Amino acid sequence: MGDSEADKLAEYLAEKAKQDQEKEQESEPLSAYDACVLRESDRVRELIAGAQRCSKDN
Repeated sequence: MGDSEADKLAEYLAEKAKQDQEKEQESEPLSAYDACVLRESDRVRELIAGAQRCSKDN
C-alpha cells in the first residue's frame, strides 16, 4: 500500500466522518452504537496519521 493509497483512505474517512457528523446534528442524540462507531473511526484516523508519520520518517 503506497502513501497515496493511505492518503486517499484518510481523506475518504475524514470526509465520511464530516458527513456523518452533519447528519447527526440534524437528528436525535447519538445511540450508544453510533457513539462507539465515531470513537473507533477517530481511532482509525489517528492510527493512519501515525503510520503516515512513521513512513515519512523512514
